[in-house]
Amino acid sequence: MGLTRQYLRYEPAALFGLVASARAGAAFVAYCQRAGVVLLLFSCCESHLFYPDLVLILKGLKQEVSCLCPSPDGLHLAVGYEDGSIRVFNLLSGEATITFNGHRAAVTALQYDHLGGRLVSGSKDTEVIVWDVINESGLYRLRGHKDAVTQVLFLKEKNLLVTSGKDTLVKWWDLDTQHCFKTLVGHRTEVWGMALLSKEKRLITGSADSELRVWDITYIEEVKDPDEPESKKSKESSVRAEENTEEDETLELDEHPEERIIKCSKAGSIVREGRDRVVTLATDRTGKFLACHGTDTVLEVFSVLSEEEVQKKLEKKMKKAKKKAKQNSEEDPEKSVELSLQEEIQRLTNVKASSKIKSFDLIVSPKGELKIVLLLQNNIIESYNLDLSAQVPQAVRASRITIGGHRSDVRTLAFSSDNIAILSAAAESVKIWNRSTLQCIRTMDCEYALCSLFVPGDRQVIVGTKTGKLQLYDLASGSLIETLNAHDGAVWSIALSPDQRGFVTGGADKCVKFWEFELVKDESSVQKRLSMKHVRILQLDEDVLCVRYSPNQKLLAVSLLDCTVKIFYVDTLKFFLSLYGHKLPVLCMDICYDGTLIATGSADRNVKIWGLDFGDCHRSLFAHDDSVMYLQFVPKSHLFFTAGKDGKIKQWDADKFEHIQTLEGHHQEVWCLALSPNGDYVVSASHDKSLRLWERTREPLILEEEREMQREAEYEESVAKEEQPVVPGETQGETGLAGKKTIETVKAAERIMEAIELYREEMAKLKEHNAICKAAGKEVPFPVNPILRAYGNITPSAYVLEVFKKVKSSELEESLLVLPFSYVPDLLKLFNEYIHLGSDVELLCRALLFLLKIHFGQITGNHMLVTVIEDLKKTTISRVSEARDVLGFNMAGLQFLKREIEAKDEVTFFADATERFEEKKRKRKKKEKMVLAVL
Repeated sequence: MGLTRQYLRYEPAALFGLVASARAGAAFVAYCQRAGVVLLLFSCCESHLFYPDLVLILKGLKQEVSCLCPSPDGLHLAVGYEDGSIRVFNLLSGEATITFNGHRAAVTALQYDHLGGRLVSGSKDTEVIVWDVINESGLYRLRGHKDAVTQVLFLKEKNLLVTSGKDTLVKWWDLDTQHCFKTLVGHRTEVWGMALLSKEKRLITGSADSELRVWDITYIEEVKDPDEPESKKSKESSVRAEENTEEDETLELDEHPEERIIKCSKAGSIVREGRDRVVTLATDRTGKFLACHGTDTVLEVFSVLSEEEVQKKLEKKMKKAKKKAKQNSEEDPEKSVELSLQEEIQRLTNVKASSKIKSFDLIVSPKGELKIVLLLQNNIIESYNLDLSAQVPQAVRASRITIGGHRSDVRTLAFSSDNIAILSAAAESVKIWNRSTLQCIRTMDCEYALCSLFVPGDRQVIVGTKTGKLQLYDLASGSLIETLNAHDGAVWSIALSPDQRGFVTGGADKCVKFWEFELVKDESSVQKRLSMKHVRILQLDEDVLCVRYSPNQKLLAVSLLDCTVKIFYVDTLKFFLSLYGHKLPVLCMDICYDGTLIATGSADRNVKIWGLDFGDCHRSLFAHDDSVMYLQFVPKSHLFFTAGKDGKIKQWDADKFEHIQTLEGHHQEVWCLALSPNGDYVVSASHDKSLRLWERTREPLILEEEREMQREAEYEESVAKEEQPVVPGETQGETGLAGKKTIETVKAAERIMEAIELYREEMAKLKEHNAICKAAGKEVPFPVNPILRAYGNITPSAYVLEVFKKVKSSELEESLLVLPFSYVPDLLKLFNEYIHLGSDVELLCRALLFLLKIHFGQITGNHMLVTVIEDLKKTTISRVSEARDVLGFNMAGLQFLKREIEAKDEVTFFADATERFEEKKRKRKKKEKMVLAVL
C-alpha cells in the first residue's frame, strides 16, 4: 500500500472590507437603558456588529443574516437567517442562547411583543410562526399567505397579530383561537411594509405605488351570546322591540364575524414624493415619527400628532370656524369641522443620502433630537440628526462610516512579497490593508480597476483599468505617480515577469504588450522616480482575457476569446502550442512553480490541467456550478485554488486530480482571490462586498474524512428537505406545529430510543438476577451498566429522564413526532413514575399531552395502557394543582414585596423633595439677609 499524501487544512481567519450587509438592515439597540447607552446594530454577512467602535461582535453561523430584531428590553437580539433558522443572542454575554428551526426558506420579518416574551417570524415560505422565547419552544404555525411575508406586527391592546405579504393581502390573526379573522384586500400590488400609529388605532401600509394607505382600527367589545336563554320574553312590547333590535344587530355581526373583534376601515392616503415601491416603512419607539423610503436616495420623514395635539388643533380650528360663522351669520359649524389626514400626519422633512438607501432606523435622543441611521447600498453607514425644536427642521449629517470597505465590488487582489500587505481595487478606489490588523492603511482614488500587482520592493502598485489605462501609485505618499494609455480597450490581465524587471499586459484590443520598469528624472524633485516603458507588442486575432509567464520566463500563455489558450516563446514571440478543449472562453489560468503544468479555468465551469511540454490535456475537472472566475497555484506545489460564481473556493491537487477542500463563507459570486508568496494565506473578494482571509493551519487534512463529512452534510440536507411527518387526525389547515424535522430532532429521537432500549435491557437483567438470587438463596452481586456508572450509578428510569431533559425545548415536539409508537407505552409508564415523584412536572406534562394528541387512537385502543392512563390522570391533576399553588403563592409574595418597595420609594421620594425644598428655603433666606445687609 502506497503512502497517502498529506494536505494541510485552510481555515477562515477573518472577514473585513464590509461595513454592513445591505440585506439584514439597521437597528438602534438600547444596550444599557439606565445609562442611556444606544448602539447601532448592523449585520456583516453572518456576523453582527455594534457601532460605535465595534463594542460588541456576535459571531454567527455560515448562513447569511436576512433579518434582525432587538428585544424591547435591549438585552436580546433575534436574528433570522437565509436557511430559515432563528437564533436569539444574549447581548450581555454575546452567546447564542436559543435556536429555533421552523421555516423552510429565508426569514423576512421578525417582531417581539411588547413584553419580549413572544417572537413572531415571517418567511419566504409564506408561513408565520409564533415562538415562546421564555419556554424556548414554538407555539404554532399560521398559514394563509400565498407569497412571501413582508412584515409582522403584534397589537398590545388585544392578543392580535397583523401580517402583510407579497400576495397583496394584509391579514389579521386572533392568537387566542389561532385563525385569520380578517383580510384587507385594498391593495393592487405587493404590500412591502406597514406600521401601527396613534396607540394602535391606525394602520399605515406601503405598497408598490406612491400611496401610503391609512386604515382606522376600532376595537369592538365581545358580542352577547345568542344562545343565552330568553328570560325577558314576558316583558312589555317596548322592551321586546328593543330586544328584537339587539337580536337583529347580533345576526348582522354574526354574518361578519371579523367585526366581533375589530373594525378596520380606510381613512385615506398620504402621497409620497417617490414614485417607486416602498422598501422600508417604520416608526420610532414612541410612534410619534414615521419614515419610509423607496429604491432611491431619499428618506421621507413624517410627524404623527398625538391625541392631545389633535384635540388642541381641532379646538383652534373650531374657534376660527365659529368666528367665521359669526361674521357670516351662519349656523353652528361644529359638525363640519374635522382634521384632514394630512394635518394629523404631517410631512416633516426629506433626508437626501449619498447613495440608494437599503434600510434605516429612528430614535428620539434624550436631548430631543431625532437620530436617523441609514444603511446604503454602496457599503456606507450614514447618521443624521434632526433638530425638532427648529421651525423648519433640517437633517444634518452627524457621522459617516466609509473607510472600512469599498463602495463597489472588489475586482482584483494582490499580496505583497513580504506577505504583510494586501491590495484590493474596485471601481472607485485602491485600498492597501495590513494583513495582521485588517486595518485599511491607504486609500487611493482610481478608475474602474480590473487587474493589479505590487511592484518589486512593495513601494509602488500598478493597476490596470477598464478604460485601458495603467496607473502607477506610490504607497508612501498615497499618490498617483503616472498614468499610461496602455490599451484601446479594457486591461483584463497583468503578470509580473519572473526576473522582476518588467511585466506583461493583455487587453480587449487584441494586443499583448510587454513593459519594463525604468527610473526617470522627476521634474518636481531631484530624485529619480519609477516609470513604465513599453518595449514590445504581440498582436493577436481575438481579445486577450488572461496572460501568464512560465517561471523560467521562456514561455508566455495567452487566453483568447475564441476559447483557446495559445503558448508563445517570450524571446522570439513565436507560436509554440495551442490548448483547445474548453467550450467557453478561459477566464483564468496559472502555471505551476516548475513550469510542467498549466491549469485553465473557464466559463464552462470546468478546469483543465495540461502538460506544458506537449500541450496534452491531463484531466478535465468539473469544478464549480457556475463560471470559474480565478485560478492560482499554491507556491512551491502542484496544488491550486479556484474561485467560482457559485460563491465557493476550492482547492485541488493537479497531480492526483483530486478535490481537496472547499472553503465556504461567501454568500454571492467570488470575483477574485490571491495567495500569499509563502502560501500560508488566501484572500478572496465577493459580490457581497466582503473580503475574507483564509489561513493555512498545521492540522492535517485526510481526504477520506473530508468525503465522509461531505456525505454527512448531504444527508443532513436531504433530511431537512424531506416531507414533514403528519400528525394523525390533523388536516392541513390554517395552523400547524411550529417546528420542523431536522437532523437534530432525528438525533434527539434516536437518543430517547437508545435510553428506552437500555431501560428495557436493564429491567430484564434485573428480573433475571432476582430469579438467580432466589434460586441460589443468597445475594449475588449485580453488574452495573458502564453508562449508568458514568452517570453516578443512577437507576435506568432516572437515566431515561436525564436523556429526555437534555432534548432542547424547541425540538421536543418534533422529536416525539419522529419517535415510533412501540416506545410510547414504556415512556408513558416512566412518565407516571416521574410525575408521581414530582420531578419536572411542567416538561413531562407538555410531552405527555403531545403524545396523547398524536397517538390518541392507538393509546385508547390498547387495553394494557388503560390503568397507566388512569394513574396518569390522578397523579397529573394533583401534581399540576400543587405546582399551581406554589406558583400562586410565589406570585403573591412577589407582588407584596413590589408594593413594599414602591411604598418605600415613594416615602424616600417625598423625603428627598422635602429636603430639597428646605434647602432652597434656607438659601433664599440667606440671600435676603445679604441683600438687607448691603442696603
